[in-house]
Amino acid sequence: MSALIITTNYGIEQDELKQPLEALKAAGVPVTHAAVEVSPVQTLVGDKDPGETFEPDALLSDVDASEHDLLVIPGGTINADTLRTDDAAVALVKAFASSGRTIAAICHGPWLLAEADVARGKTATSYPSLETDLRNAGATWVDEELRTCEMEGYTLLTSRTPDDLDAFSAAVVDAAR
Repeated sequence: MSALIITTNYGIEQDELKQPLEALKAAGVPVTHAAVEVSPVQTLVGDKDPGETFEPDALLSDVDASEHDLLVIPGGTINADTLRTDDAAVALVKAFASSGRTIAAICHGPWLLAEADVARGKTATSYPSLETDLRNAGATWVDEELRTCEMEGYTLLTSRTPDDLDAFSAAVVDAAR
């Protein structure tokens, strides 16, 4: 099994990238972090304070979805809003969903599911401000720490905020095994 984490290069909520990335690596899962540009990825803490920087492994537009079993979409308002306008990111989400592979998204990350039109028929959670967007995209929104939904041909793991990262990271690792 291998995992793919996708981000932009600015505005990712630090722990929503860091914790799943470290958990997957600690579990021995090969992980590729792909970003919009192959340049340092600047995270934020609380969507405003500078966090750590990370070096991506690949260019988002060069990633082959078929080489990975699990897709992880961290949040961060700026990251998620920008990522959903990236054609390569949208195409990756569609490819994972249509091939029945697992997608995990936290906080604002589910915006990309709505954009890719793969939320319809799913039950999901997210940061509370996305509730209307997900409902308008055809999903049933719930306020839960972690929601696993296997409807509509692929498994979707979603969580609300950095407070849910322990459950989210554990589910991501379990999905990658």
